[in-house]
Amino acid sequence: MITGATGFIGQAACEQLLARGWAVKGTVRSSSQNVAGLPAGVIPCSVDSLGPGTDWRAALSGIDVIVHLAARVHIMKEIAEDSLMEFRQVNTHATERLARMAVQTGVRRLVFLSTIKVNGENTGNRAFTEEDMPNPQDDYALSKWEAEQALKRVASDTGLDVVILRAPMVYGPGVKGNFLRLLQAVQRGMPLPLASIHNRRSIIFLANLVEAIIICMTHPQAKSKTYLVCDDEHMSTGELISRIARALGKSAKLWPFPAELLRFAAMLAGKSSEADKLLGSLLVDSSKIRSELNWKPSASLDRGLAETARWFLQAQSTSS
Repeated sequence: MITGATGFIGQAACEQLLARGWAVKGTVRSSSQNVAGLPAGVIPCSVDSLGPGTDWRAALSGIDVIVHLAARVHIMKEIAEDSLMEFRQVNTHATERLARMAVQTGVRRLVFLSTIKVNGENTGNRAFTEEDMPNPQDDYALSKWEAEQALKRVASDTGLDVVILRAPMVYGPGVKGNFLRLLQAVQRGMPLPLASIHNRRSIIFLANLVEAIIICMTHPQAKSKTYLVCDDEHMSTGELISRIARALGKSAKLWPFPAELLRFAAMLAGKSSEADKLLGSLLVDSSKIRSELNWKPSASLDRGLAETARWFLQAQSTSS
């Protein structure tokens, strides 16, 4: 069963699992009964709004492995009065509820997609590892860290096999959020003052992440483990923009500007967290999953960007 099956990662996971011969259920929100986003061949299963009272029983019937992707993600313009409560309802309480009901129905393993933001927001020159002390710095990351802890409690209480994956920014066909905004900025030829930024950031291509998820579903050595995943290449924001531009057949419009002044301007505009994502370093060490599960990214950065650019340009031409 894939929760969040109609999402960016969920659709890709469903398609790959079907191609490999799995029978796949995908959860959809019962309030909308909308199955249009499910890949053909996925068995739709309706669930209520996610929270501590969600009834997962019908969805869990006959399931031996869960991939839990459904989440309340970071929102650019938060309108909730208590955003932490809203994040906890979906990301923490619904996850624990799912795990406890999974035990009752005989599920063998639950793979939970968490976030590298559990480790923190900035690494400097040292990469995050699974052994680092968690340091979540926003409501989304905190709710994911609390979900991880809840899953470990359930595993300890019941013997449920839980595998946790922490991923950095994911890109690929269908991407949204900050990466989509970068694509749009480069396509428009927007001048970006990032030529002087010498940070280092890890990212992961959608297909590579899905391969890691599938390995974690099946590999016996993944039992009760937490893994960090990322692509092979780590680069500055400016280099990433240049590679995106090349994939789009454009010239990158980068010009130098002092990082300190960019941070100051972002602070004045109330955009410090957004600036950190562009200017700071976030490095991921994925050596543990590579050595223990023999996982390695099959797609290079250039291939991933080429596939993403193809999707983006096609979507633009379709919408126009």
